[in-house]
Amino acid sequence: MFPVTNTVRFVLDGQIVEAKGVRRTTTVLDYLREQLQRTGTKEGCAEGDCGACVVMVGELNASGQGVDYRPINSCIHLLPSLDGKSIKTVESLKRADGSLHPVQQAMVDCHGSQCGFCTPGIVMSLVNLVQIKPQPQRLDITDALSGNLCRCTGYKPIIDATRQACQKGLGLKLDDQADVPLLKEIRRASVPTLSLEGEIISQPVLRTRKGNEFVAPSTVAEVAAYLVQHPQATLLAGSTEIGLQVNKQYTRPEHIVYLGNVTELRQVQDSPQAWRVGAAVSLEVTMSLIKDAYPDFAEVLRRFGSPPIRSTATLAGNIANGSPIGDSMPCLLALSARLQLRRGHKTRNILLEQFYTGQKRNVLQPGEFIEAVEIPKPRPGQVFKAHKISKRFEQDISATCAAIRFEWDQGRLKNVQLAYNGLAPSPCRAPRLEAVLEGQTPQAVTPTALDAAIAASFTARDGLRATWAYRALVARNLVLQFIEDNQTVEA
Repeated sequence: MFPVTNTVRFVLDGQIVEAKGVRRTTTVLDYLREQLQRTGTKEGCAEGDCGACVVMVGELNASGQGVDYRPINSCIHLLPSLDGKSIKTVESLKRADGSLHPVQQAMVDCHGSQCGFCTPGIVMSLVNLVQIKPQPQRLDITDALSGNLCRCTGYKPIIDATRQACQKGLGLKLDDQADVPLLKEIRRASVPTLSLEGEIISQPVLRTRKGNEFVAPSTVAEVAAYLVQHPQATLLAGSTEIGLQVNKQYTRPEHIVYLGNVTELRQVQDSPQAWRVGAAVSLEVTMSLIKDAYPDFAEVLRRFGSPPIRSTATLAGNIANGSPIGDSMPCLLALSARLQLRRGHKTRNILLEQFYTGQKRNVLQPGEFIEAVEIPKPRPGQVFKAHKISKRFEQDISATCAAIRFEWDQGRLKNVQLAYNGLAPSPCRAPRLEAVLEGQTPQAVTPTALDAAIAASFTARDGLRATWAYRALVARNLVLQFIEDNQTVEA
């Protein structure tokens, strides 16, 4: 079907909603509350931290007979990215007979709510969890709640409520069969529109009279063609960064290119040597992909953010953002990850360590974008360790994150690669520290030598998250911990 012009269409509880003429940067939260009067969804922080605004977004599953859901923070999610999808709010949980969802009823029975402001978001996080895991373990429950702040009850009655709701396992699954045919009706085209000359024409979801637009391409070729024409366009994947800019800095990008509908960018290619992770693959999928091979990397990603953040944020987006304290980059740098960059029909491959040229600066040319990230698989005898240091264990910005890869050769460290964030204008390798470690036994590596290498490698600077003295000390001690923990591996 041809899309409806200048209209965002999505399914809500068995009905198609048509949002006409909305701003490109209207958030899902604002539209739910102000236009649909779905006021159960609350605004707390407006930056994806508190979880009061959590809702569930659905898409047709692979068979086309059901709906796959993921939780999102509606305060930072842009409404046009819902085009062709469905949404469930806390109001969606009400049954035809007026009864509550089992999670809601258990929250009442276990006194899991006091002021109630955060409760709808908590309920939606838990309902999303039980769609996937109807018998969750305690760790599953606490992880699902990691992005929901409650200042009244503490979390014990909320955890108890989840366990109670899941005891019988009845009524947990949402009845979304009425949504399936509607999702098929409004699904976006899987091929781009072509002009009479055979050139790709990007049909906008929204366009203003000034020509500013929000486009949702269906193919990589369409993305590439649009960026050649509009090299200053803003790429949107999970909205975890752009949503902040919209809410906190009142940014209004002229051209927004949403990548969430591009099938090629949402795929993972698995070879014996590496995983090729498309630019629109979420951190949640990436975490599941690498957790057995690189458990420390997976733990860094788990602590990166809550499930609503991980389900939308992408590995490529974290890299492209280029924050000096980006969490995924030290792990990828230590593993010699590569990037596939594309501009128009041309692609090139570079090591991640060649990508950054300074703080928030990189080698991307106008109109060029990250198409995929290649993560090498472990080699026999390889050791990989990583750890993130932050004031709060979960959901916090790094003071520093360190990652190391090495092999053992008769009790000595070999082929050492070490990387950090938080110590330089961009995440980077630490060749001087690698030289201190290379060919040495763990016992021969001294704190003094590491301190000297750190002092020679980085410019001392204090920051909001930590003083330089603290960061330098942590950077040294993490290395000592990494190699001491693995002394017995070779034997």
